Amino acid sequence: MTTKTQATIEDLYRLPNNGKAEIVNGDIVLMSPTGDMPGRAGGSIYVSLRGVERQAGGRAYPDNVGFKVNLPNRKSFSPDAAFYVGKSSGMKFLEGAPAFAAEIRSENDYGREAEIEIALKRQDYFAAGTLVVWDVDLLSDEVVKVYRSSDPDNPKIYRRSEIAEAEPAVPGWRMPVDDLFD
Repeated sequence: MTTKTQATIEDLYRLPNNGKAEIVNGDIVLMSPTGDMPGRAGGSIYVSLRGVERQAGGRAYPDNVGFKVNLPNRKSFSPDAAFYVGKSSGMKFLEGAPAFAAEIRSENDYGREAEIEIALKRQDYFAAGTLVVWDVDLLSDEVVKVYRSSDPDNPKIYRRSEIAEAEPAVPGWRMPVDDLFD
């Protein structure tokens, strides 16, 4: 009988070229670089969050920041943008899940299998303590689906020309959906 070695957070620190990855089911899952539109949208969310850090009581983080969690099937997250209310961890991954996470779909995040993976990741976020997850789909009329841990099966949907929010994770923060396309 062969025993599979489980990946660790230390393994993530040693990834070549500081690649983006998460630990899921004991494996390092590499995440491909994204394209123009998703990259710009993630940057826009981060910049907007950065502007409300003090009043909302936390810190904004851009893409490729690691959050260390301790779930049976997951040891880390690396959202496209996030808001965190815990302590600084210096040079290491942040301890615990972000209060808010934005996951922006890239060109390969479509189809039945992708939908299942996205839903499972959202469940993991909530199990780890995340309050709000945005599923951002720049190719859909339903651009931002806001999922809350308090009602995970009924997202609030925001379209172009509307203003999205992430209550209660980022109190008072609002962002025009159109800003995701700038």
